[in-house]
Amino acid sequence: MLISLKGRVALITGGSQGLGKAMGLRFAESGADVVLLARRQALLDETAQEIAATSGQRVKGYACDVSDAAQVESVWSEIEKDFGKVDIVVNNAGSSARHPIESLSMEKLQADIDLKLKPALRLAQLAIPAMKQQQWGRIINVVNIGAKAPPAGTAPTCMTRAAGIAMTKVMSKELAPDNILVNALCVGQIMSEQWVGYYNNDKPDMTFDEYVAMRGKVIPMQRIGQAEEFANVACFLSSDAASYVTGVAINVDGGMSPVT
Repeated sequence: MLISLKGRVALITGGSQGLGKAMGLRFAESGADVVLLARRQALLDETAQEIAATSGQRVKGYACDVSDAAQVESVWSEIEKDFGKVDIVVNNAGSSARHPIESLSMEKLQADIDLKLKPALRLAQLAIPAMKQQQWGRIINVVNIGAKAPPAGTAPTCMTRAAGIAMTKVMSKELAPDNILVNALCVGQIMSEQWVGYYNNDKPDMTFDEYVAMRGKVIPMQRIGQAEEFANVACFLSSDAASYVTGVAINVDGGMSPVT
């Protein structure tokens, strides 16, 4: 199946590395121009140059702390001037905050909402008018499999990620008449820069590759997923090939989640 995003502009938050970078590369290879948002301009520039050199598409990074509403508004104005429109929004920014419920402060809960939920809503709101005008749009909210089946000790992340799925479903129902499709992707164990931190934190008596292989044994597919595999699903959902798919939360987890 040929997946084409030719003529589209895709915006990806958390776009400088990991899943965001992989999606940026996959989208650009499929013909889209790509807008990357993240906090560090130097890393954004490096990633944008790499993707542009590989794909030949226009790629630009904008330093933005998406938890700061004023920065989001300001950067959106720059993007509109530079690209004219945004056809695809991928809300990928986030972190894995974990606290026991008993010690979860209101400040930590609010910080998680400010990082993961409010920017996803605001960026969608900013993109929707132009999407409605052209009767075409795609919004993807990246959450995690804990949003469906949260283990103990995973607040506030799984709380806000579950809210992200609910928001996805509300958006999908409201925007479907305008051919704006909204879906969520639930991340399982996917290889990223975070795994170096896990390895260093656990300090296992094995090499990094052995550690990753060991951690993958608990997954039905017996391995950690690759960012490119996640990016392939995001690219499909962003294309005309997925023209009748909206309001779903798809697990990209090698079969790990007990909830489909």
